[in-house]
Amino acid sequence: MAILFGFIASLFAVWVASMVMKESGSGFGVVVRMQSMRLPIGLAVAAVLLTSCAGAPSALTTPAASAPTTAVAISSNKSTSMPTVAPAANSTGSTPAAGTTPNSPSSGTGSTVYTIVQGKSTAQYSVREQLARLSAPSDAVGKTQQVSGSISINPDGTIDQNTSKIVVDLSTLQTDSGMRDNFVRRNVLHTDQYPNAVFVPTQVTGLASPLPTSGPVSFQLTGNMTIQNVTKPVTWDVTGTVQGDQATGTATTSFTFEDFNLNQPKVPVVLSVVDKINLQLDITLQRSSN
Repeated sequence: MAILFGFIASLFAVWVASMVMKESGSGFGVVVRMQSMRLPIGLAVAAVLLTSCAGAPSALTTPAASAPTTAVAISSNKSTSMPTVAPAANSTGSTPAAGTTPNSPSSGTGSTVYTIVQGKSTAQYSVREQLARLSAPSDAVGKTQQVSGSISINPDGTIDQNTSKIVVDLSTLQTDSGMRDNFVRRNVLHTDQYPNAVFVPTQVTGLASPLPTSGPVSFQLTGNMTIQNVTKPVTWDVTGTVQGDQATGTATTSFTFEDFNLNQPKVPVVLSVVDKINLQLDITLQRSSN
């Protein structure tokens, strides 16, 4: 509409100019005036047209305020309505919450967990040695109460390996000789680099199913033992007593220095060391359900 008004205004300006020239006479002077007036009149018309076009909003880029959900496109003097589909409202339960996985089963459901009670559990090693100052062999025994972990047993009697582990802090082992302890930490166990021994149980043999709630128990516990950077299968012989939600027991096993690439001690004050390391766990366990 603004373009039409501008075009009519330009025609009106041309008509007025023609009338003025008619009143001024004809001849060579009129022709000169007509030629001189064509340029400003043409510029005026172009200016009016450009101004009208610039001032008119484009229907391609500016949506109508009264119809926010409908876009109108102009092509070949025809308008085509393109309805905009609004996003569907969220349905409860149809979209999982952030950080969750739909239909993800919980691990270890229904298993029975036995957790080591710290302060009431001890790990120890013993090695038979012959000291130069003694006339008979004796056992070097190192102990620590820094024992932690738990064992999870599934309803079918199998062990849940993902949630079962026992850890012993080897750097806290102490014997009756500080000199021996320092030598073992630095030269045998290398606790500055490998401070822990880790046992992951994988199988239990001889334990009644369902698990007893009272009385004596005796079974074997097999799993993978890691000392330093070496992992080997180890089987423990276990005896104990179950009383309600608590169980106490002793587990023993043995292996050679070479089994875990440990350096057998060789010092002047020690005449000989038997190539056998005995391990013992005296533990108290607290029972809970997962």
